[in-house]
Amino acid sequence: MQHVMTRKFLLLGALLAIALPHTVRAAEVRAAVAANFAAPMIELAELFHKQTGHTVVTIPGSTGKLATQIRQGAPFDVFLAADEAAPAALEAEGLTVPGTRFVYALGRLVLWSPVAGFVDANAAVLREGRFAKLAIADPKLAPYGLASQETLTRLQLWNAVVSKLVTGENVQQAYQFAATGNAQFAFVALAQVTVHGVVREGSAWIVPTNLHTPIRQAAVLLKSAKNRAAANAFLQFLKQPKTLDLLRQAGYEPADGK
Repeated sequence: MQHVMTRKFLLLGALLAIALPHTVRAAEVRAAVAANFAAPMIELAELFHKQTGHTVVTIPGSTGKLATQIRQGAPFDVFLAADEAAPAALEAEGLTVPGTRFVYALGRLVLWSPVAGFVDANAAVLREGRFAKLAIADPKLAPYGLASQETLTRLQLWNAVVSKLVTGENVQQAYQFAATGNAQFAFVALAQVTVHGVVREGSAWIVPTNLHTPIRQAAVLLKSAKNRAAANAFLQFLKQPKTLDLLRQAGYEPADGK
């Protein structure tokens, strides 16, 4: 009788292991994420957890600073940058898993003010110069900052506005400068100021893509990853149709144009 009961318990345990794979296999993925992508990551992490049971811990920052931390041995599993250059450089240095780098989204730059009507449809406010401070992310650390600098340069306005610039370490800080009134407006990521493609408050000018280098945001699996299987699963999750739909709604474009 005891032998029969033991067999029943073993069978029940096996069935539970099959029925509850999330409990058995759940792991934590530490994701170094460019500041512009921190907000979408909240929803993506929740969806990924529901699908797999894995938890994603997001560490946001400027792409340049995160890349430096990776070189210094920071315990990250994946890197979601705001450009292709930083992940490619880490790959060349042997710090990533070969064959895992890909572009997960195309970012859009926008000139935004929390004040309605302040930014016009043609960005004439930049040319008129009737403002005290304009915020941008640091061009040396943040791809969105570099795109801002390129935009102002191609508009032949860089020299005219450089003395009025307030520089944040990343694009989230640039946004905060404008949101708190420390600058009249800021160059930020479209995803930071829109909901389902509509500017949620204030006024904005979506920068034409021909005014700056395309913001091709790349992701890669790091060799330092402790939970490589879960980390790789997250990178594959970023390529799923449902994920791409969420990115469109958040203000990004899919890398493949679909």
